Amino acid sequence: MIMPLALPHSKKKLQALVASLRETLQAREEELQSQREVIERGAAQLKEQSALIEKLKFELARLKRWRFGKSAEGLSAEQLALWNADLDGDIAALQARLDSLEAEKNRAGSKEGDEQKRQPKRRPLPDSLPRVEVLHDLASKECPDCGQGLERIGEEVSEQLDIIPAKFFVRRHVRPKYCCRHCERLHTAALPAQPIDKGIAAAGLISHVAVGKYLNHQPLYRQEAEFERMGVAIPRSTMAGWFGELEVLIDPLVGRVIEHLTAERLLHADETPVPVLDPGAGKTATGYLWAYRSGPWSRLQAVAFDFAMSRASEWPTRFLTPFTGTLVVDGYAGYNAVLRRPHVIEAACMAHARRPFYEIAQATGSPIAQNALIEIAKLYVVEREVKHLPPEQRARERQARAGPILSEFKRWLDETYAKSPPRSAIGNALAYSLNRWTALMRYLDDGWLNIDNNPVENAIRGICLGRRNWLFAGSEAGGRRAAQFYTLIETAKLNGVNPHAYLTHVLTKLPTAKAKDLDALLPWNYRPQPSPDIILD
Repeated sequence: MIMPLALPHSKKKLQALVASLRETLQAREEELQSQREVIERGAAQLKEQSALIEKLKFELARLKRWRFGKSAEGLSAEQLALWNADLDGDIAALQARLDSLEAEKNRAGSKEGDEQKRQPKRRPLPDSLPRVEVLHDLASKECPDCGQGLERIGEEVSEQLDIIPAKFFVRRHVRPKYCCRHCERLHTAALPAQPIDKGIAAAGLISHVAVGKYLNHQPLYRQEAEFERMGVAIPRSTMAGWFGELEVLIDPLVGRVIEHLTAERLLHADETPVPVLDPGAGKTATGYLWAYRSGPWSRLQAVAFDFAMSRASEWPTRFLTPFTGTLVVDGYAGYNAVLRRPHVIEAACMAHARRPFYEIAQATGSPIAQNALIEIAKLYVVEREVKHLPPEQRARERQARAGPILSEFKRWLDETYAKSPPRSAIGNALAYSLNRWTALMRYLDDGWLNIDNNPVENAIRGICLGRRNWLFAGSEAGGRRAAQFYTLIETAKLNGVNPHAYLTHVLTKLPTAKAKDLDALLPWNYRPQPSPDIILD
């Protein structure tokens, strides 16, 4: 029950009370208005923030669709790699900004568990990496609340990945000298054979330069400048001389890789142009790097490279002389001589059959080309779902699921080609598939076969990207040396082997290796070696 306010009887006191109430009311109205403005500003800010969050979510979804969706075939392999790298940076920056905005929006009343759910799972750092512990202890072992002594009951551990930049050191081979007082002769241990006789470079340094040149695509002049910044002068001519001497050393090992590879019953083949400096003409000529790779599901995982100054059929014919089996190619006529052999079977590349339809669809929006793309896309859906199955089961699934798609696609190709001008772009695209239909169907019944030639194209993709850095091979002989190192490095990668560690091991063992020892040095037989404990100040 609200008691009535007792009013004063004096007129002055009544006027004073009214004035006081007016002031209180005015103050409360001002305070309420201030709060109302704060609420309105907050609501406007929240609305703006929500709109920004929605915009960022849309941008993030679009970037992820570009990055992880179907690749843009209008771009070259090197352009795609650079584009994807920039997209990864854009996605990370956008995600960080979005997380910050959402955390700010949900800070009041948000639960720690909800925050943890939004955090992406991070891969644990490899156990093989050495650990350097940094202890962060309390300055005082007394409780700040009650002053009693603290008892250690455990520890919180968080790990960060760090790196020590590459550092030169001098490996001193010390051989004590002994003398026999009786026969007056000196005795010392033999100096281990080196990859470069009487050379200044140890196997580890040579491997570092080789991986830089042939895997990371750093030309020797750039490595020379990097070494100078580290305080060591190694002229590029000296490093080039190392590879010239190593050509003879690694040639037998590369030959063994090729022997094992060409004994396989399934190979992928492709080639890519490489500019070669031609000083006499004052310009560059065009050489070709030929690549031959085992199947993605083959027991042997290897890729070999061959270099030639032309794209003539004599080069694959010579390289594949001992080969019998299925050869996956893209339709280039240079492989026809090999494919005419009685024991060589052609398998065609579905990606190359798709490509002309894609180009036509992009240029003209042709409904015929778009329909072809839809049908081929169905085949790739099946491939994504069966790629992890054993080969025999993969073949059965292909026959059951992809077989009807291919039968209907072939019927459509025949009917459409009959109505299309033979020399038109769409006519040529249809003819490409029809002329190779038997070879395109080959993968359907063989679970070891891939639907396309992408495995070998992936093996040469890094080399195509590297051309932007090294621009051209210095000579035909330089192209052949590059093919040797590409063979060893790319095969090591296929087998999950660290190329630097592998090359260091090989260059250490090869100087004294006999022919019977070569198989043990092949990339697929390599086992990681324990690293020596080298402590540098």
